Amino acid sequence: MPGYDALLIVSFGGPEGPDDVLPFLENVLRGRNVPRARLLEVAEHYHHFGGRSPINDQNRALIAALRPVVGLPIYWGNRNWHPFLADTLREMKDAGVRRAVAFVTSAFGSFSGCRQYAEDLIRARALVGIGAPEIVKIRPFSAHPKFLAAMTDRVQAALAELPNGRLVFTAHSVPTVMAFPESPAWSPYVRELEAACARVAANVGRSEWTLVFQSRSGPPAQPWLEPDVCDHLRATRVDTVVVPIGFLSDHMEVVYDLDTQARAVADGLGIRMVRAGTVETHPAMIEMIAELVGQDHSPCADDCCPPPRRP
Repeated sequence: MPGYDALLIVSFGGPEGPDDVLPFLENVLRGRNVPRARLLEVAEHYHHFGGRSPINDQNRALIAALRPVVGLPIYWGNRNWHPFLADTLREMKDAGVRRAVAFVTSAFGSFSGCRQYAEDLIRARALVGIGAPEIVKIRPFSAHPKFLAAMTDRVQAALAELPNGRLVFTAHSVPTVMAFPESPAWSPYVRELEAACARVAANVGRSEWTLVFQSRSGPPAQPWLEPDVCDHLRATRVDTVVVPIGFLSDHMEVVYDLDTQARAVADGLGIRMVRAGTVETHPAMIEMIAELVGQDHSPCADDCCPPPRRP
């Protein structure tokens, strides 16, 4: 180990019960120009599942799978809900942790998927103050062969159910100003997604595939990445294997936006839709994380993935 005292799992967070839903969403959307009606609409997605996000138990399962293989104490902190990062770093400080490696549950480079987490860690260390552990963040890993191998396995399993289904990859939509080099703020998000989709499709013997997006949350006037997965299903009207390559586990954007909304669209059109699994605790993912924990990591460039300019 390159001098690490602990592994820190860093994630988005999610409500554990109905009373948590609105405070959680207010944390997520703080400082953004999102209409109250949209917040309440998203809240209903959580209430559809009893007000509890699946992401928390999925992070617990990830930690349980990693414990036997990483050889370090494992801690867990979130951006938007308990356990908050600052609280976890205080716990680490009290336990004598001086230098930890952080694995963020986000595979692709973007402001919200990479840089914002790095900034969250800086703020959390500042809140803890003197003695806060140094945190070395692992960079996005979408090109790692073991991530691609895990995703390939999930796609092969889905194609076994629907061999002739059109291969459609999905990822979280983001404002276009975050996504393209010609805009004032840009990131490698789209090109990393396209590269990973091409590799996984080739691994399963497919030369034709489509990348679509889902789960947009911004004001209607703001351009976001398209096409939306539901719009794509309506436009093509063919049997489809949907692959949520942009998500590491079956959290709310997967179980509601795909398994509920997109499924209803497919059923209404009379087409078959099979949704591939996310990588979650696939053995190749656990091997990859253990491998990355055993390495040193350089920080991203200072100008990488800057925040979008807000109107």
